[in-house]
Parts: sequence; C-alpha cells; structure tokens
Amino acid sequence: MSKILIVDDNPAILESLALLLEIHDYHVVCAQTPFEAEQIVRYQRISLVLQDMNFSADTTSGKEGVDLFHALRAINPHLPIILITAWTELETAIELVKAGAADYLAKPWDDHKLLVSVANLIALGDAKNQNSTLTRQQQEREQNHQQHNLAGLVYASTAMQRIVDMALQLAKSDVSVLITGPNGSGKERIAEIIQVNSALANKPFIKVNAGALPQDLIEAELFGAEAGAYTGSNGRRIGRFEAADGGTLFLDEIGNLPLAGQMKLLRVLQSGEFERLGSVETQKVNVRVISATNAALNDDIKAGRFREDLYYRLNVIELQLPALAQRKDDILALAQHFLPERELSVMAEQALLSHSWPGNVRELENACKRAAVLKQSGTLEAEDFALQRLTSTDIGQKSVQEPEKAELEQAMREYQGVIAKVARHFGLSRQALYRRLQKFEIEY
Repeated sequence: MSKILIVDDNPAILESLALLLEIHDYHVVCAQTPFEAEQIVRYQRISLVLQDMNFSADTTSGKEGVDLFHALRAINPHLPIILITAWTELETAIELVKAGAADYLAKPWDDHKLLVSVANLIALGDAKNQNSTLTRQQQEREQNHQQHNLAGLVYASTAMQRIVDMALQLAKSDVSVLITGPNGSGKERIAEIIQVNSALANKPFIKVNAGALPQDLIEAELFGAEAGAYTGSNGRRIGRFEAADGGTLFLDEIGNLPLAGQMKLLRVLQSGEFERLGSVETQKVNVRVISATNAALNDDIKAGRFREDLYYRLNVIELQLPALAQRKDDILALAQHFLPERELSVMAEQALLSHSWPGNVRELENACKRAAVLKQSGTLEAEDFALQRLTSTDIGQKSVQEPEKAELEQAMREYQGVIAKVARHFGLSRQALYRRLQKFEIEY
C-alpha cells in the first residue's frame, strides 16, 4: 500500500484528508510541523506528500511551505509533492511547480481532482520503480551474456540472477561445488556454466547421472573395470574419472551413489587416486568435481545412507536452485523461449503463471512442445497446454495459499520490494498483499 504523508498544522484538515485517502486504500501518516515531516520522510518509505504552505499562526507568506518543500526534496529528490494552498499563495505554489513540485490544489480542494492527482502520481512512481528494477536486471543479464557463456540458460528472475552470478564467480576457482534443487530445475545447466567459463573450458567435461545407472554398475561407470570384473565384462572399461582427467566431472544425483562407491569417491577427492574394479593398480587423476542432487543429503547422513565426510568434501560451496514455482518471473521468459514464434493469450499466460510446475523447467518445456504440436498455428490458449486443474474456466477459482511472514519477507527481498512482482508470486492482488504486509508489520 502506498504511504502518503499529509503535512498541515490544522488537525481538522489532517483528519479530513486522511479519511478521504484511507477509504481509497491508501496508507496515511500525518505531521503537524515541518520538523515532523522531515523526520518521517527521512526514516519511512513515503510515496507522496500532501503539504500545506503555512504552519504558524497568523502566517500567510508561504515561506514555511517553500522551506519545507526544498528540505523534503533534499532528502528525497524524486519524492512527489502536492501543494495545498490558499488563493493568496497561488503564485508561490506555481513557482514551486516550476522547481519540481508535482501539483498544487487550492483550498477548498476538490476531492475528485485530489484523488485523480494522487492516483496518477502513485502509478507513475510505481512504474518508474519497476522499470528501474527491470532495466537494472536486464542490463546485468545482457552484460553476463556478452561477457560470459551462459550455456543457453534462459531466466528473468532475481533469484536466478544471483545463482548465475555465483556460478560465474565459482568458475574462476577449482573448488568442489554441490548444486541442489528439485528435478528439472536446471542443475545440469548451472554445472555447464561453471565449466564453460572456467580455465578448464577446453578440457574434458564428462557427465554421469548416478540416478540412471544400476547400483551394481555405478562403481564401474565411475572408476572403470578390468575384463571379467563383473558379469558381462569382456574387456577393460575406462571409467568416467579417467575420461575426465585434466578436466571436469559432473556427478548428477550423487545421493544415489552406494556406500562403497562413496568411499572410493572420497579417496579420489582427497588424493586423486583410485583402482579400477578387478585391479590392484592405482590410477591417479586430476579432476574437478561438480555434483548435484535433489535429495536431502543431511537426512541421508542421519540415516547412514551418505557419508558425512564425503558430503563436506563435495559441498565446499553449495548452490541452491529454487523450484520454478518460486521464481515465477522465469515462467513466461522460458515459455517464449520454447515457443519463439507463437503468441500466447492472456488466459494462457495466467494458466502458466498459476500452475505449480512440480516438474519444473522440464515440465514447462514438455508442455510447450505438446501445445505447439497439437495446435500448430494461431494463438495458444490455456487449454492447449493441458495443465491439470488449470483450464481457462478455473484459473480465477484457484485457491491461494496464505503466505507466512517469513515467505513474504523472502519474496520482498527476492523481488527487491517490487510489489507487483511479489503479489504475482503469491497469486494475490496488490491490495491483498498490502494488507498482509501491514498485518505482519513488514516495511515496504
């Protein structure tokens, strides 16, 4: 909710203006002296000021109003200020408008004109703030794309911007990185960004998905095997560590590695040494390891399924990827990437934004491919994506989960206080979000 400061020495005027604005869903604070007004603007986030021109008895020159105007603008040069003047002060008010005042209203004011002026200035301020944030983010993304190889990653959210920045920073070092996040959230793409921007970019980059391999073959896959080491092994098998020597090995679904394999992996990380299955000959390699998991490894450690010492070897730095539902700004950007020559209806966009995406980016990509195949021309509608429980008839009926205070605070940080984005994140109207922020006493 936009916070408006009213400055007037007359309590009756303060009460009248406050009531008018509050019934139109504005948050109002009042001050009777210039000193109080300056303190409020200095320490609170004020969207707009309504100020009188005189604050002392029997004073009509307007000088106090001029001084206050310049004092407030010195604190916040972009703060919109509407002057409320008597007819005798109109000339002074016009001079202040030339100096940057947003508007002036003569007493007695017209309620409708005042509300229109306030609404226009608040909307303009919101747009400027949002555009400033978007422009800054776009510049950062463009700069990253120009200076670095982002391996085709598409994103628009602040959350992913932070992940990308961290990945590019980690690319400069050789520390082990653990990437965590739900399936389909883009862990492999982040690993690629780290590798392709590192000093090892031209060296081998070997990927292995431990979750896709039979348990009895994982060790042979990683460390290799001699002929006859296991059933069906007719010749020597070179493992992924040998193949990645001098480069980078990406171990996806590391939580699926059996304990015997974990012990060997720990040894490789510590010394660079291992033996192929069925061999006593020690191999030595120099490999950077990037690992990923969707599992809660701390729980696996407590249950005895994952070695704690290996966890800390792998997790020198952890990158936590949020689920797609937690970074809604990426949804339409990704949809446009997957459907580059197709137009989406408003209802289709709302359906995509409202869907929970349990399968994350992978599910969104599949939904876009399916829609493009089933409807090869024309505007794509919500029903073309066949999203469960989210057709064009029930989007408006979708229940909204009540956010907790911690979730609101996290979203406010993630979206840098841009109310429109936070509201969209939770599926709330701006006014509904404002009420919750006030309820939890969260500054905005």
